[in-house]
Amino acid sequence: MSTRQFFSSGDSKAWSKCHSLYSKVLKLKVDKSQKKADLIKLDKWFQEELPQALSERTDKHITHEELAKLMRWKLMRGKFRPRLQQLVESNKPEVVEETSRKAFNKLPNISSAINELSKLKAVGPATATAILAAAAPELVPFMADESMLSIPGLGPVQYTLPYFLKYLDHIKKCCKRLNKQDPEGQWTPHKVEVTLWAHAVATNLDPTMLDSTAAAKDNAEPKTKKRKSSGEGEHVVKRAKTGQGEENTNGESAYF
Repeated sequence: MSTRQFFSSGDSKAWSKCHSLYSKVLKLKVDKSQKKADLIKLDKWFQEELPQALSERTDKHITHEELAKLMRWKLMRGKFRPRLQQLVESNKPEVVEETSRKAFNKLPNISSAINELSKLKAVGPATATAILAAAAPELVPFMADESMLSIPGLGPVQYTLPYFLKYLDHIKKCCKRLNKQDPEGQWTPHKVEVTLWAHAVATNLDPTMLDSTAAAKDNAEPKTKKRKSSGEGEHVVKRAKTGQGEENTNGESAYF
């Protein structure tokens, strides 16, 4: 099953199985690529430690050190752009704290929060969603390329607010479907995004990792009597390569 098919029709059991594979898929990505092993530690920090730290602050904000570390995670997990790291570190610590404080206070208005964070150097909609996903995973999914490309109908990836809002709408509908099937699953936009990332990366690197998710789907579906095929109307459509997901890197002034 392709990741797009998984997004559209995978049931909650298959999604839960896939979500449980996230750490293994991340390690596989590190092992099979030029990614540094530090990515595993950084990812644990982003997924667990940073959200905990933010939740414990009565005056919620992100520090300059945390923003720089978040950018390292984002670039290491995705496409590396060294200039973005330099630019984000050029922000003044007091400006980072004040801007992020204003952004968090604008929630649940996600658009306003993204616009506020985008005032920081080297922070565009994608990086802004990473910050917000750490602070409010129940509201915001990170704009991970693999996750965005896994959703039918979104078109070529664009790192813009209008594109994010379309992405968010699809993610929220998926959350609603999964939570209806499994009320105890606690599916949030960020959890859906992380699971999509895991499915897409596993499909690319080692599809056999997903055998358990396919089994979960098969076990959940009632068995029906097989009907002998007449062969009428059966055909295979080959999807041409569209180049979707290729980012515009001609100008380093573009922030993501």
